[in-house]
Amino acid sequence: MSKTNTIKELRKSKKLSQKDLADILNVHQTAVSQWEQNRTMPDIDMIKKLANYFGVTTDYILGDLQSDNSREIRATRIKVYGHVPAGIPLEAVEDIIDWEEIPSDWTRDGSEFLALKVKGSSMTPKYLDGDIVIIRKQPNCESGQDAVVFVNGYDATLKRVLKNENSVILQPLNPEYETKVYRSSDDPITILGIVVELRRRI
Repeated sequence: MSKTNTIKELRKSKKLSQKDLADILNVHQTAVSQWEQNRTMPDIDMIKKLANYFGVTTDYILGDLQSDNSREIRATRIKVYGHVPAGIPLEAVEDIIDWEEIPSDWTRDGSEFLALKVKGSSMTPKYLDGDIVIIRKQPNCESGQDAVVFVNGYDATLKRVLKNENSVILQPLNPEYETKVYRSSDDPITILGIVVELRRRI
């Protein structure tokens, strides 16, 4: 039995959808989908969470991970930043507060990743103060995606990005915060990357 089948069958045994399991684990649904398609692997902390939730041992899940001889299981360490100042190359930013591991498969196509610690409450309830978001660096995003952006030269901030023909809207998920609208022609918005995974320590 492969890792994919193990996680999928455990999920189905609880009659959970991928979204249900993602919400329980505080990750995006795409992360669960990728695990079940054997495209990526959960990190060690997530394997422990899965084992605890489903009432199985980590060896039960790891045994299938290790028995999958079709690929090597490797992880890549990425930096966790406390904040990302505008206008400063990432390699020059000194506010590195921790490290996270991501599957090496994610970087095989040349993609670059970083992690950022969430500060404040503008994106609650989805993202809480102290959460870690894994970011895939890219200069653009689709409308409706959560992205880390620079606005008018200020430090990077996490917001939901909505687009229409003439403007870019940065929407906080917390209704107590103001939604900001920017004209596309003014070009004050720079995308650092999009959120691909949320990690929360209980």
